[in-house]
Parts: sequence; structure tokens; C-alpha cells
Amino acid sequence: MTDTTELWLIIIALGLGSFGLRFAFLGLVGDRAMPEWVLRHLRYTAVAVIPALVAPLVIWPTATGGEPDPTRLAAAAATFAVGYLTKNVFAAMGVGAAVLVSFSLVL
Repeated sequence: MTDTTELWLIIIALGLGSFGLRFAFLGLVGDRAMPEWVLRHLRYTAVAVIPALVAPLVIWPTATGGEPDPTRLAAAAATFAVGYLTKNVFAAMGVGAAVLVSFSLVL
């Protein structure tokens, strides 16, 4: 099997798996009411997934060869602080971006 064929098989398998997961929730369960305990757990999905996606980019960024970067750490800390204090996602993102840009210009 060539590299191209293997790549396409992997892409198709991942696409089918992704479709299957979505269909399980939207196609099979979409018109039914979910139990309260399921809804309670689903509320925390974004709270768990977003930090899991962002943390490696802050702690071990590829751009610095895996070494922690003070600029990224400061931007993450400012984003977390503003988000926690104001409960405003857009304010947190704006402050984090501003800190990232201003620190990268200074350092």
C-alpha cells in the first residue's frame, strides 16, 4: 500500500468516526429529552476541552522548542484573570491578545 492510499484510508476512517459520533447525538437522540444528569455533565464539556487545547500551547510551545515562554504565560494569566473576574469571554480574549502583542513587542 502506498503512502497516499494509507493517508486517504485514515482520513476516510476519521471522517466516518466523526460523523458517527455526531449522528449518535443528533440523529438518534436529537429529538428526545436527555436526562438531567447527562445535561449537568455536558455543561462542563467546554470548561474541560478548551483548557486542554490551550495548555500545551502555553506550557510547551513548539515555537520556542518546548521551553516555556514568559510572553505566552503572561497572556494566559491575564486572560484567565479577566475571564474569572468579569465572566466575559470577549474581554478575556481581548486582554489576552493585547498582553500577547504588547509583551512580544517589548521582549
